Amino acid sequence: MKKKAFALALAMVMVLSLAACGGKDEGKGAAAVDTATVAVGAVVIARDDIPEDDIYALTSAIFENKDALSEQHDKGKELDLDFASSVTSVPYHPGAAKYFSEKGKTVASVKDGAGAGASRALSFGTGSDTGTYYAFGGVLSSYVSSNTSTAVTALTSGGSKANIEDLAADNVQLAFVQSDVMSYAYNGERLFDSAVTGFSVVAALYMEQVQIVTTNPDIKSVADLAGKSVSIGAQGSGVWFNAVDVLAAYDLDVEKDIKPTYQGFGDSADALQDGKIDAAFVVAGAPTNAILSLSASRDVYLVELDDEHINKLIEASPYYSKNVIPASAYNMAADATTVAVGAVIIARDDCSEDDIYNVCAGIFDSIDTLGHDKKAELSLDFAASITAVPYHAGAAKYFTEKGFNVPTK
Repeated sequence: MKKKAFALALAMVMVLSLAACGGKDEGKGAAAVDTATVAVGAVVIARDDIPEDDIYALTSAIFENKDALSEQHDKGKELDLDFASSVTSVPYHPGAAKYFSEKGKTVASVKDGAGAGASRALSFGTGSDTGTYYAFGGVLSSYVSSNTSTAVTALTSGGSKANIEDLAADNVQLAFVQSDVMSYAYNGERLFDSAVTGFSVVAALYMEQVQIVTTNPDIKSVADLAGKSVSIGAQGSGVWFNAVDVLAAYDLDVEKDIKPTYQGFGDSADALQDGKIDAAFVVAGAPTNAILSLSASRDVYLVELDDEHINKLIEASPYYSKNVIPASAYNMAADATTVAVGAVIIARDDCSEDDIYNVCAGIFDSIDTLGHDKKAELSLDFAASITAVPYHAGAAKYFTEKGFNVPTK
């Protein structure tokens, strides 16, 4: 079902403010001169029927996290409560007006009757904007929103661990996670001091390969990483634990036997490009955007794992499986053997059965029309294969209709 057009109910000026001034002309021998012009505001609006609590939560999430937003995008630095509450031409949504009132800001007018609808939109925590989670999550969200009565919005995030924390805090209702991190959370292990159990599985989608990326053709084995500078993800992240596991299979200590750096996918690719590191762990579905961008300007090689050490790794950590990345992923000379974990969508237990049913139906009913290469890896068999964590009732209903029995709470 196509969504109705947005109603002009809310005028929250966020994300972009009046940033229309001249830049600096440095080093060209002439004095820099500002340019005078005019500008209009960039405004976020919402439908009248979105609940007051939802718009309050959205407004709060933006302005209470200004510093974090500023790190992800320069426009975050322009967010300002005075400007955000300054619109006079269109009334504010009651949820926004409530937030600004708490901050001591009085808006010009509030739309009567708005904010009384039932909540339907689901926020979907994905990953960084250079990873597969965000790119594919955006496609899935758009497809579910366009073809069912459930609206889904994909958000960038800090990845699997952050997604589970955001899910537990009800900042998002859906999330991408690595299957190993999901198990850690549910059982209160490694990354998690206590069990997080308020979520259920929606579907397993595809395998996420442990990609050990280098631009040095002489680094062929994990053993060759000894003494090298290696990016291993943020400390305590899912990628960090993947690096710990893989290196341990080769009797390498992550803190003692390599020179670790703690970077995300995009920063790792930039560091490889600039020759600042020798290799990087990237755990995502191949091809991954950050590595594709790197491969456009540099020869990229993937460090392989051999069968002996793969078997040793799987024996210690059975959530891994052997996987082969095709040479075509990054225009390499040959396929590369590695290990992988599953990419899984999870949902809060309190999401409605109908919404989660719609998420499954929106994804799997017409796989061929999804606008992303990962659609080729989707299958009902794999989607219904998780056993470590129970499925949401809405997902179970969908898979039962398709002939698959899954565990539920």
